[in-house]
Amino acid sequence: MSRILITGGSGLIGQELCKLLHRQGFDPILLSRNPSKIKDWTAFEWDLKRGWVDPQLFNQPIDYLIHLAGAGIADARWTDKRKRLIVKSRSQSLDVLAQAFREAGQELKAFISASAVGIYGDRGNEVLDESSAIHEERKNDFLIQSCIAWEEAAKAFHGLSARITHLRIGIVLSTQGGALAKMLPSYQFHLGAYFGSGEQYYPWVHIEDLCRMFLFLLEKGKMGVYNGVGPDPVQNKTMARILAKATNKKSLILPAPEFALRLAMGEMANVVLYSARALPKRLEEEGFQHRYRDLQAALEDLLERKL
Repeated sequence: MSRILITGGSGLIGQELCKLLHRQGFDPILLSRNPSKIKDWTAFEWDLKRGWVDPQLFNQPIDYLIHLAGAGIADARWTDKRKRLIVKSRSQSLDVLAQAFREAGQELKAFISASAVGIYGDRGNEVLDESSAIHEERKNDFLIQSCIAWEEAAKAFHGLSARITHLRIGIVLSTQGGALAKMLPSYQFHLGAYFGSGEQYYPWVHIEDLCRMFLFLLEKGKMGVYNGVGPDPVQNKTMARILAKATNKKSLILPAPEFALRLAMGEMANVVLYSARALPKRLEEEGFQHRYRDLQAALEDLLERKL
């Protein structure tokens, strides 16, 4: 049984991913500051402040690594301190882990690191695939900066993995957390909202399809970048209307003006105001098949299964 080490495995994506990997015959291994709290999976302790990883982790070979760990981009207002934490939590964790692998004399068959479509920045109606240029010259755009730093951090594993892959994730749809869980409560009161003009494209992905992407890349992926999104990104205003239909609630869809969002969220408002019409071109070219290609069907499935 192949052992897969997952950082950030107790988070929203990690929990579902562990279940899928286990069903497929893999052995998910988690790293945690408090491994005794992990009940369903084997877990080992690590301490990033001390730069320490429990050496017992390497008593058996680790075949694969999936890196999900990192402070949430939209979990708190972007103060200077929060920005440093967002970047450091992704890069430092990989530096510490890479050093532990070197000291243990172990190498991986494949390393998949999460990234985000935020790396493309605000691109309006432009159709984006993995070959689309990154606006690296936009030095003051933290969303782009943080994603670039996230992908650069994976270089710590050069020479330690036969293959390094980046999955640029879009808006992950789940009723258990993330953007959808934050939007749903207002629809119970027949109210919805769109942000700014509502014309910005949101590249969404059903959480089950996202987990299947990680599995696909473990088994069949290649080096480089993949967009971890569904095949039909929709505009924000359209998403709000479709969500009202999926909840079977006749809802009044109101605008949240950009100036109000900027006032409330500061620079972090970019997360909801930027447009990224990203497509999963490379995944589909290499044979991945989405189960959820239509937003309304995806939302209805998630709501029915409470997934």
